[in-house]
This record gives sequence, structure tokens and C-alpha cells, in this order.
Amino acid sequence: MSNVTVLPPRLRSVFISDLHLGSPHCHAEALAAFLARVQCRQLYLVGDVFDLHWLMKRRLAWTPACTRVLDSLQELARRGVEVIYIPGNHDGSLRRFCGLMIPGVKVRRRAIHETADGRRLLVTHGDEFDAVVRFGSASELLGEWLYDRLLTGNRGLNRIRAHFGYRYFSLANFLKRKSAAAERYIARFRSAVLADVRRRGLDGVICGHIHRPDLREIDGLVYANDGDWVESLTALTEGHDGTLSLVHVAEQTVLVTQISPPRLIEAAA
Repeated sequence: MSNVTVLPPRLRSVFISDLHLGSPHCHAEALAAFLARVQCRQLYLVGDVFDLHWLMKRRLAWTPACTRVLDSLQELARRGVEVIYIPGNHDGSLRRFCGLMIPGVKVRRRAIHETADGRRLLVTHGDEFDAVVRFGSASELLGEWLYDRLLTGNRGLNRIRAHFGYRYFSLANFLKRKSAAAERYIARFRSAVLADVRRRGLDGVICGHIHRPDLREIDGLVYANDGDWVESLTALTEGHDGTLSLVHVAEQTVLVTQISPPRLIEAAA
């Protein structure tokens, strides 16, 4: 499913992760525009909101658009939106505030989100599964270096595409989908996350971390990865009937895929 769509005037919940504010790769302009038009009851920030790794390297790239993102988040909180912040590995130092209430924002290590139709979904960044699925420190360092180079090239490519009127294109995502090793890593991550959900007796998971947006049902469990804002520009939304939708947000909002509540599927059948 891939259709240009208009976001409903008011959503029940919105999930975004891997914003990487402060990184030169963050698409803060598109993110600020998205948040400015979002209306919802709950907003989950599912990790890596800030890229503190860039701060430690003294290469922080904070722009006016990054500030507008924070302003939009504060405005949503002022309007009564429940904002739940689940720090990830790039902003992990903020995990010391888990269980506390920063003005307008609840900080949690993980959360259980109950959809409108009663499904209970684990909300977690996903980095806690790294020990299960990663190859080793040397491979990780090489992979991170290559990924950074890809994202740098991606920015240049899309400046050229925009000049000629072409839509946004993720070079990094395209190349990862062509890599058998990357696909095996993502499959292992998905399996590890769903195994944890099954042990907890939950109905599914909403996560981020691996920068691969996805929404599907596997053996009766919901697997939802809300993607990122450095290459995919995606968000997960929940409607008031419990419908989950994965949307790509760039020049236009595009519905990538959708999962309807079981009762709606049964009624349609």
C-alpha cells in the first residue's frame, strides 16, 4: 500500500523515534513541519531524540529547525498531549531520569501502550537487544563509519534531486535492502524483539533503533518499527479505532502500510 494521504484531524497516538537532533543528518525541517500539524492524545518519543554521540565528538550540528522541533513538542505538551519519552542508546544518559516527570514529559525506560481495541504493545527503543543480534565491536565500528558516509552522501543526493523537482529518496535504505547481511541482522532483531514480547504475554511491540520502518503481523503478534528521521522520515500513528498506520513524511504524507483492529478485519470478512 502506498498512497498520498492526509492525516486525520485528530489521532489517538503518534510514535516517532531516532530523531537524532544535533546530528547533521537529522531532517529537522520536515520533522518540525510534521509536529506542527499533528493532533493527538499521546505522543511517544521512542528513543534517540537527541544525538549525544555527536555532542561528545564536539561536532554537534544544532540548527534553528532543531529548536523548532523542541518548541513544537513543548506546544503539544501545553495543549494537553501526553508526551512519553523513552531514551535510546544515543541519549542513554537521560535514562537516569526514568520514572520522573520533566515539565510536560514523562520519562520511562519502556512502556506498555494499550490500543483503542485493547491490544497491549511493548514500547521500547530496541537497543537492549544489541547483545543478541550484533556481530562484534570491530564490525560495528566499521558499519557505523560506513553508515555515516552513506548519510552524508544521501544529503548531497537529495539536494540535487530537490533541485530537479524529484521526491526524497533514501540511498542508505536502498543499499541496506540490497545487502544480505543487513537483512539477516534486521531479521534477527525482529525475532529477538518478538520473542521478548511473547515471554511477556503481550500482543506486540513498537520500537525504533535499527532505522528500518516496518509494520506487520507475525504469528499473531504486531511488529511495528516507527523508523527514523535521518533517512526514512517515518512515523507510526494510531487512529481512534485502534488502526495502526506507518506513514512516510516528506513533501507529502504517504501511507506505507496499515494494520486494522481484529474486529474490523472480521467484520469486513
